[in-house]
Amino acid sequence: MNLICPICEKPLRREENRLVCPENHSFDMARQGYVNLLTVQRRHSAHPGDTKEQVLSRRAFLEDGYYAPIADALIAAAKKYRASGPILDVGCGEGYYCTRLAKAMNAELVGLDISKDAVRYAAGKYKDARWLCATAARIPVEDGAAGLLTSLFAITLPEEFHRVLREDGLFFQVLAAQDHLLGLKKIIYDELVFRQKDTAPELPGFALLESIPIRFTFTVEDPQVQNLFAMTPHLFRVSKAGAERLRNTPSLTDTASCVLNVFRRT
Repeated sequence: MNLICPICEKPLRREENRLVCPENHSFDMARQGYVNLLTVQRRHSAHPGDTKEQVLSRRAFLEDGYYAPIADALIAAAKKYRASGPILDVGCGEGYYCTRLAKAMNAELVGLDISKDAVRYAAGKYKDARWLCATAARIPVEDGAAGLLTSLFAITLPEEFHRVLREDGLFFQVLAAQDHLLGLKKIIYDELVFRQKDTAPELPGFALLESIPIRFTFTVEDPQVQNLFAMTPHLFRVSKAGAERLRNTPSLTDTASCVLNVFRRT
């Protein structure tokens, strides 16, 4: 998968430990192996995306296999629809899902996240992929570069995803369902507010082939109770009282409920 310069959008080539374009815009490879292609103009805060603490919490939780059924569903869908690489994972986090999918498909993988901490930890652990700190609003890869694009619990930008996928490319989208992690929510919130969620959206430029429900129950004990909480957006929404109630919860049985949408580029 060929990369493009985030400034002038011309091809990037590797020279020793940096990427450089014909306009001589240069981007150093970090010691861990990732490259930061997030320009100042595209950065909306000093430290965009997940923090180091969130990334480490997610890694600790996922590596214990609690969400393995989601990875299994991705692999099964890839086999069913005969997906082929290269794979581009947008919002890759620390790389748990996409590296397992790439291994099962024996495919090239490029992981992209706006969080520098996320790609740093992904690159440190998974050496058989390329990791980019970049924005999904303008993905620094050539048009039609990806055979399969994945976005799990992350942003969906149909026009940009359409651009980077080849003509027969697939898009795997995972969205949380209405009843996702109700057990956790009942502890941390005084009152649950249910908003209508569209878990099978119409996306311009894509045909929805199938919506696959993924639902399973799991039990965690401290410190994984706190890791589960820390890796969700609820971390920034709860009151002090809600966080305190969770700290006093030594174990939690909950249900993960999400939908895997399989789209084909049209």
